[in-house]
Amino acid sequence: MTSSILDLLPQLAGGAAHTHALGFVYDGVDGDRVRIRVPWREDLVGDPETGVLAGGLVTTLLDHVGGLATWVALGRFETIATLDLRVDYMRAAETRRDLIAEARCYRLTRSVAFVRAWAFEDTAEDPVAAVQSAYMLGSGEGRGPGVNLRAAGETPR
Repeated sequence: MTSSILDLLPQLAGGAAHTHALGFVYDGVDGDRVRIRVPWREDLVGDPETGVLAGGLVTTLLDHVGGLATWVALGRFETIATLDLRVDYMRAAETRRDLIAEARCYRLTRSVAFVRAWAFEDTAEDPVAAVQSAYMLGSGEGRGPGVNLRAAGETPR
């Protein structure tokens, strides 16, 4: 992995308009695992009676950290798009606590990255939610439209 993607991760974690507005903060990389967090804020609460963070925030956090894990696995930045995202909510987030998300890309093909991610307060072994997701890779490094329809090395007609 090049150091350039590692240098970009803090900006990629919270630099987009929506991630900046939600307050996403880069928390680091440990091997192939990327970690970001969202500090608890009143305006991010989904249920005012309990103070629990909104479920949509949890989904957005997990989707975003999955994208970061994809870039780490690729070792570079390229366009990606979420193809599939399955969220299993296991419990409510704890009130007035920051939420951490961690992800790793466990399989890369020529056109798809497969990622697992978790959201939690203290440890991934006690998750608020877990995600299984897939991301479509862009057409970087000479790959063009339809590359997945051709055999490796076959040139387009």
